[in-house]
Amino acid sequence: MIHPTADVSPEARIGPGTVIWSHAQVRAGAVIGAECTLARNTYVEGGAVLGDRVKLQNNVSVYAGVTLEDGVFVGPNATFTNDLRPRAVTPDGRRVGPDDWEVVPTRVRRGATIGGGATIVCGVTIGAYALVGAGAVVVHDVPPHALVVGNPARVIGYVCVCAQRLRPVTGPDGRPALRCAQCRLDYDPVVPDRATARPVPVE
Repeated sequence: MIHPTADVSPEARIGPGTVIWSHAQVRAGAVIGAECTLARNTYVEGGAVLGDRVKLQNNVSVYAGVTLEDGVFVGPNATFTNDLRPRAVTPDGRRVGPDDWEVVPTRVRRGATIGGGATIVCGVTIGAYALVGAGAVVVHDVPPHALVVGNPARVIGYVCVCAQRLRPVTGPDGRPALRCAQCRLDYDPVVPDRATARPVPVE
């Protein structure tokens, strides 16, 4: 479904079941997967890639070089950048054109959540099922399942695939684990370096 006020290029690739709401704009060369939701005033530039079942809330812009994998959620007014050294004019005063900047790729892995008003500085990878808190400014890679907040964003814990906070426990084998109280899944904390720990579900 495409709202009558949306501006969607016929040269964009859009998967079945995707819903595009009012005043959204999708440019030529954009790739959007199946069953996505693009809310009011969203913008997807050519060269941006959205996987399946991605949800963009109001006023989110996804620029060239940004890839959102399957199941990513982006809250309202979250911001992605794609140039580390942006200028409006060249050193000799010319208006900057498409060949005057370098697009720096950003990737958000499957199932991750970007909170409302967060800023994602280009060149980072946000790990699978990570959760970026509202208003955070992400300038470094975020580990899978990490909960990050602040400016600059820092890891303050880990979350389950259901987004509930994980709590330290002793696993059934007697080793330390991180547990979701809702799903009862245990995760391996990969101690001792908690800042770069990459929890994965215990098989």
